[in-house]
Amino acid sequence: MKKRVYLGLGTNLGNKKGNLENAIKNIQEIEGIELTGISSLYATAPWGKTDQEEFLNQVIEIETDIPPLDLLKKLQEIEIKMGRERKEKWGPRNIDIDILLYGEEVMDFEELKVPHPYMRERLFVLVPLIEIRPELVFPDDGAKIGEVLAKALTIEKMEDIRKI
Repeated sequence: MKKRVYLGLGTNLGNKKGNLENAIKNIQEIEGIELTGISSLYATAPWGKTDQEEFLNQVIEIETDIPPLDLLKKLQEIEIKMGRERKEKWGPRNIDIDILLYGEEVMDFEELKVPHPYMRERLFVLVPLIEIRPELVFPDDGAKIGEVLAKALTIEKMEDIRKI
């Protein structure tokens, strides 16, 4: 059965817009994936490691029946194909593709945690996500995306994210 899956995409090296377009094209080429939603592009300050270029971020919605760990592997293959090098945690990257939500599932594997463990703190995930799915409810605790975004805004400011 197909699941509705949300992916967070980010880049802060090279042709940022081109990197996101290329990543989406590669994702769409995976057999068993249908692109069903795409947010606007958002420019954001770096998170975690702040002494680097600003990021361009986007969230996409797909439908797929690919099992979560297999999907993760395919997304990591795209990152590698696009030249991603993992040199430092939260460091600069030409592409980052994260599984944010996978249907109504909650999972805690060593290599994959869903919902994504940091997504509730990150405006660069929540703002594009609410744009494409304003009625979204988190599967782990039933929180509504609007409530989660309001809480995140008590920590970060909307000035920290700009719609492109």
